[in-house]
Amino acid sequence: MEQYLLLTPVASIIFVLTIITTLITFSNEDLYGKMMLHPYSVSKGKYLYTLITSGLIHKDWMHLFFNMFSFYFFAFQLEATIGHWQFGLLYFLSMVLSDLPSVYKHKEDFWYHSLGASGAISAVIFSFILFSPMSKMMIMPIPIPIPAILFGVLYLLYCTYASKYSQDAINHDAHLFGALSGLLITIIMYPSVVHFFIGQITGAI
Repeated sequence: MEQYLLLTPVASIIFVLTIITTLITFSNEDLYGKMMLHPYSVSKGKYLYTLITSGLIHKDWMHLFFNMFSFYFFAFQLEATIGHWQFGLLYFLSMVLSDLPSVYKHKEDFWYHSLGASGAISAVIFSFILFSPMSKMMIMPIPIPIPAILFGVLYLLYCTYASKYSQDAINHDAHLFGALSGLLITIIMYPSVVHFFIGQITGAI
């Protein structure tokens, strides 16, 4: 743990903070409700802080595990690649940007709430893919290593399906906008990454 804190302090703090905050809200319904995103209120300039706090809590253990699993595989490597403040900026700016379409979409829906770090984590995944699209990783139940870019595609397919058919408070819509935010912010900070990405793909082909 000490090595992670030294090499990737921002990702380490976010990882631990998200787990602790989620676990606390599992047994504190009042705090859970106050930290959730309420687009109706946010669209009227109230509880703007929930654009951030909603990304620090999760609906259940499976939701937490899925997001932290993805965070673990990509975030620490990404911070080591792009830098500490750059990673923090990417993460929290994407968290806000990925929620704004939901705020607009549900601005008149008083009963709609959402939560989860999915938008920010999507940004991390797709930023990482720009730098290392062909890096291999194991994903159960797939029995062979798959490239990161394929994981990204599968991730978005799952999120698209969940967005259409899920009946929970998880903001599945944020996945797509988080991915787009991550790509855009990374390219703005490192324009040369586009050429590098294309070279990695064409080289693999």
